[in-house]
Amino acid sequence: MILVTGGLGFIGSHTVRALLDLGEECVAIQRSARRLPPVLDGAGVKVEQVDVTDRSALLAVGRRHDITGIVHLAGSYPWPPVPDAPVDATRQALNGLLNTVEAAQEWGVRRLGIASTIGVYFGAPGDGPLREDTPLPMTASVSIPTFKKIGEMLGGFLADTTDLDIVNYRISGTWGPLGHLDPFFAAPALVHAAARGTAPDLTHLVHPAHAEDGLDLTYVKDTGRAIALLQLADRLNHRTYNVGSGRATTNAQVGQAIKKAAPGARADLPTGGTTPHLVLDISRLNEDTGYQPEYDTERATADYIAWLRAGNDS
Repeated sequence: MILVTGGLGFIGSHTVRALLDLGEECVAIQRSARRLPPVLDGAGVKVEQVDVTDRSALLAVGRRHDITGIVHLAGSYPWPPVPDAPVDATRQALNGLLNTVEAAQEWGVRRLGIASTIGVYFGAPGDGPLREDTPLPMTASVSIPTFKKIGEMLGGFLADTTDLDIVNYRISGTWGPLGHLDPFFAAPALVHAAARGTAPDLTHLVHPAHAEDGLDLTYVKDTGRAIALLQLADRLNHRTYNVGSGRATTNAQVGQAIKKAAPGARADLPTGGTTPHLVLDISRLNEDTGYQPEYDTERATADYIAWLRAGNDS
């Protein structure tokens, strides 16, 4: 039975769905009370309301369920990004990670996977696809990549000293059902506007969006399946894996796919983008699990618009 922290969240619920589809039983834990996401309706998933920063409550889950693996997707970083009490927020974030590692050790799990992010590569050298052995800069401008780098280093130390199989997932920009409006890329906002038949509002973005801007974007159903495959693989040859599409998707390509799925939608953006295209090399993931993305931009866009038009609000 696989335990997924943050298992009713965006990526978490799709990971649970993928694990179930591959024949695994799952326990999804979530900090706050939340209704079962539509993608898990009728799936028979077990749910526990637990905060991973509560050590006793987390360890107690292992007395109620036979946990054989852990996928740790709950946020191990301070939120909001500039907390009022940064020291306490940092302590809580690290406690969540350390408690999860302690649970893995106590329960004797086969593998512990920990979510990292494409953001750890921001500022890294090179123009081609980013490999897992790319040297990472020691600085980061926002909290998430900062804490993910710390988490990867702590995970490596703990893997070496506890003999746990700890694996990092460097997850690319992910979008799709149950997602939110991301501050770093425009695709979700463009799709939501198309589904509603309104003009897109992109004021939430950190930087203005242009047609040429691109990023390694992965549809969340592919992200969940990749993580599930990494969790269940008989053998992994590496400690860190990129989880992405292996290609850049530009705003212009998203706009074209939107117009095909929703003729008349307003999805044009101004030209003039200069943002570097971060693309993940996913050869490790493919070689060790057989993973290939199933959703190209057109299929993902059409699926997401259909999901929203079916009455789902995210």
